[in-house]
Amino acid sequence: MAQSHNSSIKKSNGDYDNDKKHKVRPQNSKYTLVACVVIAIISVVTIPVPFQPVGKPSLLHVWYYGWITALSTGLGVLPLVFAPDMDKYWIGISNAVAAGMMIAASFSLGMEGCTFDEPDDTSEIASWVRTLMGGLLGLAFILGTKKFLERHEEVTVGGLGGADARRVLLIFFVMTLHSFSEGVGIGVSFGGANGSQLGTFISASLAVHNIPEGLAIAVVLIPKKTGKLTAALWAILTSIPQPIMAVPAYLFVNYFIVILPVGLGFASGAMLWVAFFELLLEAYEDTDMMTTGCVSALSLAAMLVLQGAIDESSRS
Repeated sequence: MAQSHNSSIKKSNGDYDNDKKHKVRPQNSKYTLVACVVIAIISVVTIPVPFQPVGKPSLLHVWYYGWITALSTGLGVLPLVFAPDMDKYWIGISNAVAAGMMIAASFSLGMEGCTFDEPDDTSEIASWVRTLMGGLLGLAFILGTKKFLERHEEVTVGGLGGADARRVLLIFFVMTLHSFSEGVGIGVSFGGANGSQLGTFISASLAVHNIPEGLAIAVVLIPKKTGKLTAALWAILTSIPQPIMAVPAYLFVNYFIVILPVGLGFASGAMLWVAFFELLLEAYEDTDMMTTGCVSALSLAAMLVLQGAIDESSRS
């Protein structure tokens, strides 16, 4: 009897070892692979010739430079490509990092909207008022979206379901809305006498800025066993509005300048809500108050330094 019991223990231990050896890794779906092929085709087919605009930029130049900024968001996944499997504590750390990044981005967007000053801005409403209006609209939108998602328990994202999927979708919506205003910024920057030079520089700055935003998406998805290629695709999708909005903003620059502060405030308000009431709360549940506060504060400071360096370069 004892021998049978010992053999069953050895068997179960052997099964456990085999499970560890044959641990299922996150897989990318065929839809992810198809989407990556489509992205590669678009990247090759739409390359403008010459690549650097000479004189007045063409619509293809405006589109493609916005496309590059969108693709750069996927690079945010790279730091996690070789990361080991994360336990609950490190998932909490990742959420705290993402929250700090989001708070920094929200602050920068709000400040940009409040201090917005363009010669072609013909609105009689102060820029800070338009930014505040946009912030309130952003909060209302994200709360409405959250209630809608809570009524649809069956929603899935990148292999996630339930509360995880709803949280990821909220972050996805916020980052996508943020990209609309950035796309308008790209289109507006290509207008004017020095549009070729300014638009190229603004696009390059946004491409660098998008990398940590892609990381903010990745640190939420990858620890939940989402495939790395799938996470990169989701990150890129959040920035797709950049090339889409850049073209009409370039064609109708005088109309888009007036509403740009509203768009900046909208993204800022929505982003701030998700950072505090989704990411920070989950980080606190997985770690503790001190760890969450320190990690998110360091992430916030690092992001602000990076954004400050980019802004300083754009002014010089």
